[in-house]
Amino acid sequence: MADYVPINRALISVSDKADVAAFARALAGMGVEIISTGGTAATLREAGIATTEVTDVTGFPEMMDGRIKTLHPCIHGGLLARRNVASHTEAMAAHNIVPIDLVCINLYPFERTIANPAVVPDEAIEQIDIGGPAILRSASKNHEFVATVTSPDQYDAIIADMKANDGGTSLRLRRQLAASAFARTAGYDAAISNWLARATDEPLPPRLHISATRISELRYGENPHQKAAVYALPGTGEAGIANARIIDGKPLSYNNLNDASAVYRCCRDLARAQGGAPTAVVVKHASPCGAASGSSPRQAFESAWAGDPMAAFGGVVGFSCKVDADLASAICEGKRFVEVIVAPELSDQAVSLLCERWKNVRLVEASDLTTPPATAIEIRSIPGGLLAQTPDRGLAPVASWIHAAGPPPNDEMLANASVAWITVKHAASNAITIAGGGRLMGLGGGQVDRLTAARIAVSKAEAAMGEASNTVAASDAFFPFPDGPEVLINAGISCIVQPGGSKRDDETLALCDEQGVTCLLTGTRHFRH
Repeated sequence: MADYVPINRALISVSDKADVAAFARALAGMGVEIISTGGTAATLREAGIATTEVTDVTGFPEMMDGRIKTLHPCIHGGLLARRNVASHTEAMAAHNIVPIDLVCINLYPFERTIANPAVVPDEAIEQIDIGGPAILRSASKNHEFVATVTSPDQYDAIIADMKANDGGTSLRLRRQLAASAFARTAGYDAAISNWLARATDEPLPPRLHISATRISELRYGENPHQKAAVYALPGTGEAGIANARIIDGKPLSYNNLNDASAVYRCCRDLARAQGGAPTAVVVKHASPCGAASGSSPRQAFESAWAGDPMAAFGGVVGFSCKVDADLASAICEGKRFVEVIVAPELSDQAVSLLCERWKNVRLVEASDLTTPPATAIEIRSIPGGLLAQTPDRGLAPVASWIHAAGPPPNDEMLANASVAWITVKHAASNAITIAGGGRLMGLGGGQVDRLTAARIAVSKAEAAMGEASNTVAASDAFFPFPDGPEVLINAGISCIVQPGGSKRDDETLALCDEQGVTCLLTGTRHFRH
């Protein structure tokens, strides 16, 4: 293979025109002829850069609303020809094909287009680039002779390489560029395939295409000896945490991002269940240790923090509402300490107060925490492969529950039941939550048996239970035996919420009837492993 190939002729056609004029000017300054298409050609001419239209090269006009412009032998022949093969050079001469030594293409913004929830199919389809990926593939296949540029981030490296090599590019760089180009077209095609698959009635397609873009490398993973990075999945329609805006503080760590994701999901579900009321959730080690909705953001936060102040210390706090100065003042009170705050918006005053209180607090603006989740598939790695499932979007609204035993529930009990049921969904299984006074009071999660989970939840909640009425315990799955419910009832629980479905449900329901405890069946299980 040729090591250094001079750049005499370049094709530039970009959707993202950032810095393209400066790049083209640098090329032209080294004697490179510039070929371009309509919009890019106009941009370059406005910048005073001589440009040859692709239509002058092909002899055909752009047509069909721009769908046809570069799909022509004079373009692809100039890219694919092997300059050291006589039959290729003879064919070029016979058909007036001139070599193209560099292509600079970034594709139509398909991923950005489908990220808009309001996009219509016709609009998305018109952002499927055909000529661009074809050119990138042709040029990358022939990287022995052609340099392929796919991003403004690569412009400086190209110019530096050419200056170091008398106007040529090195084989090492061309290989790197070709690898990047094939990765780009693969990711682009994956986004298109996944978007089209969403329109079918098959949520888990036979072939799953995953293409993620690295946003940043992290200092380390869950532990200092592990490497880590955060990636964004384009085309999900959900900004979430991966693309959240960091307002202030140190970069988010792997564990910060994991906890922020947990608080985002739980806060979103609870806010929806509470009809959009101001909602606050505190998470520690990916499980909620405090959660509440209130008449004001301050009240919601105070109630959530009171759920388990010891666990909340050093945790991640999420809000469904704007963090203003009043709420920030409440967060800063006393000996509290938070690592991360996630909210749809933080006021300038709030940012100042929080940063003055904690120098390194991470402040994160995420998208609206009251909208339903949009991600179509959840993925987890296992040795040798992947597990994929549709997200657990179910909320099993209170109105759909079955009153199976004990006295009928009152309004206060149902409000507490909603908090207990939503938060148990977001705890690690086996899980039991206890709620009262409109807030989470105790959680037992991540246990290998449900009885132990019930005992832990009681131990966490017992101090607060004496001050609350109509307290409710929720279980993420059915009780296999009545021993767990017995522990909860003996602790003073007024209501138990569970999916039901055990062979011994009758024993649990009989116990509730005997003790005058309400039992509500949701019919929905919420394991989270």
